[in-house]
Parts: sequence; C-alpha cells; structure tokens
Amino acid sequence: MRIALLAFPRVQMLDIVGPADVFAEAARQLGKPRAYQVSVIGTETGPIKGTSGLRLALDGTIDTFKGTIDTLLIAGSPAVNEVAQSPQLQAWIRLQATRVRRIGSVCSGAFVLASAGLLEGRHVTTHWNSSALLAKEFPDTIVEPDSIFIRDGNIYTSAGVTAGMDLALAMVEEDHGRELALSIAREMVMYFKRPGGQSQFSAQLAAQTAERTVIRQIQTYIVENLKADLSVPTLAERSGMSERNFARVFKAEGGFTPAEFVELARIDEARRLIEGADVSLKRLADQVGYANIDGFRRAFVRRLGISPSDYRKRFL
Repeated sequence: MRIALLAFPRVQMLDIVGPADVFAEAARQLGKPRAYQVSVIGTETGPIKGTSGLRLALDGTIDTFKGTIDTLLIAGSPAVNEVAQSPQLQAWIRLQATRVRRIGSVCSGAFVLASAGLLEGRHVTTHWNSSALLAKEFPDTIVEPDSIFIRDGNIYTSAGVTAGMDLALAMVEEDHGRELALSIAREMVMYFKRPGGQSQFSAQLAAQTAERTVIRQIQTYIVENLKADLSVPTLAERSGMSERNFARVFKAEGGFTPAEFVELARIDEARRLIEGADVSLKRLADQVGYANIDGFRRAFVRRLGISPSDYRKRFL
C-alpha cells in the first residue's frame, strides 16, 4: 500500500515521521517490506525545512508525483493557511479524494481538507488549540475538539502532532488486525488507542492556560487534591474571592466552569489509573473523589463517551 504524506514548508516533522515510522514498523513486523511504502509529497520542489530547522527530502510534488496512492495524509504546519487557499492544491486534493481508499489529516492539516471542501457535514477533529478556528472558518464542519482522531467515512482527521501516530496505528489495525497494532504499540512504547474517543485534553494541560496566578494555583490544587472538598464555596474561599466572582474569573481564564474542571481532573486521573492497573471501579471512584460508582460512571461517560468498563477493555 502506498502511503503518501503531503508536507508543507515549516511542517512539524513528527506529523510526517511519526505516522511514517508506524507504517514502517508494521511492514517490518509483517515481514513484507512493500506492505506499506511511504512517500513524502510537497507543494514545491526541493527539500522542505520544518519548524525545527531540519530538512525533509521529497519523493515528488503534487505536479510530479506518479503512482497509485492508497492512503493520503496531510500534515500540519503553522503556515498551513498560506497554502490551503491555493486553487492548484485544492484541485489536487479533490482529485486525490476520488482516487484514494482513504484520506486524512494530522493536526492543522484538517484546514487543507476543509478548504478543499471535503469536510462539509463531516465529524472531524484537529489540534485542540485550532478547533475553534476550524469551526468558525468552516461552520458546515462538525468539529469535535476532544477527540484524538475521528473517522467519518473514508475521511480521517487527528489531533495535534503525536496523535498522527495513533491515527496511523488505527489504520494498521483496520488493515491487519488488532494483534499487529498492539505489537507495534508495544514496540514503539505507545499506548494502544484503538478507537479515537480518548480525550486530547488533560487537566494538567488546561491548568497551564490561566493567566492569573491565583486561578493556576486553584487549578493545581484541584489536580493534586481530587478527594478534597472541591465545591465552589470552598474553592472561592481559598482564592479569596466571592463565589460569584470566582466562578466568573475561573471560567474566563480557563474556559471551564469550576465544576467542569473538577470533573475533567477526576476523569483524567481515572483514565490514567485504568490504563495503568486493574483497579476495581469502587476503588477507582473513591481514589478520584467520587462518593459512589453511579456518579463516577455518569461523569466518565459524559467526559469520554464510553463507560469505565468498556474503556478498560481497550487496554487488555
């Protein structure tokens, strides 16, 4: 199968080499060097210089590349909007979409697919920091900012950078089964993330976004004290604010209400515990601050769209 990776100037190298290494490892473990053949295609001739300063050799451009493509993945770049509006590129993308078995994007590569008109009415994802912009610029696209990757028909989109490896692993699983994908994940020291429902958000990441020190301190306190009383009155008192002002400032700074952030932190920790050990649901609920299993289960489903028991099966 020919895997073509479309790259632009200032590409993030991991958007390219991450998926490429997953497919290469699949071919190695299959004992069939030609099972996956990876080619890098550019929009202009010559090596492409990435954001890191490294240069990437090309196998061709959209004008010169010959051969049948099975899977086309479009990498992200801070400069993606500069090339996404190119009529020549859009025409090439639309043509390839009629020929390839599957087409997808890594990170901000979703903007290229959207600009080519391929994401209208589709469920998609991208880097969490670009999700709002994608939804604003392409309102007919159904953006799901919390997903690692999404498949909608033969169109695949993934979140930022390393999520491209999860997407490639899922494609290998589609082609050759769960056992091979699991073996690759172990070899490459990856989590085996079969469906794309895992969250790309974490409480630790969210806690870095607040500008006011007091809100960051409260967020850090929440993350480190999941079993404590994390009600708004208690947190407001710790912050030295009135309840109303605290709730307003907290939402403005971090994008979550206090209750939403507490739930995010608790479920994020529960997710890590499930991935790392076989813990009973009762003990798990207690460890992350829930008084009963039912409340924990409802919150888990609300945050991740899957029950704790079903989530655990992904890592067996």
